[in-house]
Order: sequence, then structure tokens, then C-alpha cells
Amino acid sequence: MSVGLKSPSTARNRAPILTVLQRVLPANARVLEIASGAGEHAVFFASAMPGLTWQPSDPDPEALASTAAWIEEAGLANVRAPAAIDVCNARWGVEADAPFDAIVAINMIHISPWAATLALMAGAGRLLRPGGLVYTYGPYKRGGRHTAPSNEAFDASLRSRDAAWGVRDVADVERAADAHGLALREIVEMPANNLSLVFIRR
Repeated sequence: MSVGLKSPSTARNRAPILTVLQRVLPANARVLEIASGAGEHAVFFASAMPGLTWQPSDPDPEALASTAAWIEEAGLANVRAPAAIDVCNARWGVEADAPFDAIVAINMIHISPWAATLALMAGAGRLLRPGGLVYTYGPYKRGGRHTAPSNEAFDASLRSRDAAWGVRDVADVERAADAHGLALREIVEMPANNLSLVFIRR
């Protein structure tokens, strides 16, 4: 593969996400990205923040190959080879590199079973340093309600593809995080009715 896969949503959301990450991440942070997908985010953020060390990961072999292709094309020294991580496994295979300063999960929580969100927070509780961050991005409900008709339609579409998927409520994600020593520090309104959630490890 000479070039990695491309996602239209990445082209739309990467600049607004970068703005948040540049504000909340330490300049020299060691970042573990969960569910990196095609890998475009990894090279975009690592290029814009050269002081970071970025560890992409995904459970899907095609996504891992795509990420590796993007890294090779970009020629960045601060992006590590993608790791095969399924968050629902008891060990993620990156324990030797812990603790991390941040764990980033973009468009993961709604396109996976709820068990994956629980496992994400459990893993963050294990692998983050005290004061480390979890950053998640995507559509969310607030107070049990969708924030826009487009999100409600998207939720229905997701559930028609897989009944275990769906747009989650911020309060439910916050409770899952709290169970592993993570406090919701900030909610950032994003374009296209999405939210950034920033959690901090106590």
C-alpha cells in the first residue's frame, strides 16, 4: 500500500480537534491513540505538535496497514508504529511504555459496543499518569436527549448497522470514567454537533 486510507470526516474534524489538543496537552506529551482508524489523525496531529510522541493503535489489520502507510509517507520521527490494541483485552500490549500523559479516542465511543467504553476507561485508569488526560470526540446525548436532529438520525443509522452501537449520553460516559479515577474536566462544543470531552486522572 503506497498511501493510507482516507476518511472524509477526518478532513472535516481534524483542525478543530487539533485546536483543543494543542490547548490541553503538554508540549512533550506521550499520547496513546485508541481506534486510530485510517491513521490520518495520527500524522496530522504529530506533524502539528512535533514535541509529542504519538502511539497509534487499532484492532483492525486494514486500519493498522493504512496507519503504517501514512506514517511512512509522512516520514515523522515522533509517531510510533501502530499497535494492535483491542481495548476489551485485559492487557493492551503497551504496558511497558506506560504511564502515558494522554489517551485519545476519536469517533470510537459511538461506533463500538458499550463494553468498549467501559474498557477504555479501565485502561486509562491503569495506563495514565496521575494528572493525565483522556480526550474523546464524537456525538453525544446530554441529559438523555440528542443535541440535534442530525445526531438522532445518525444514532438510528448506527443502531441499524449494529444494535450494540449508538450515540452515548455524556453522563453515562462520565460515570464510566469516574469508576476508574477519571474526572470530567471540560466539555468543548465542536462543529457538526459534536463534543470534545476532556477527563483528568485524579
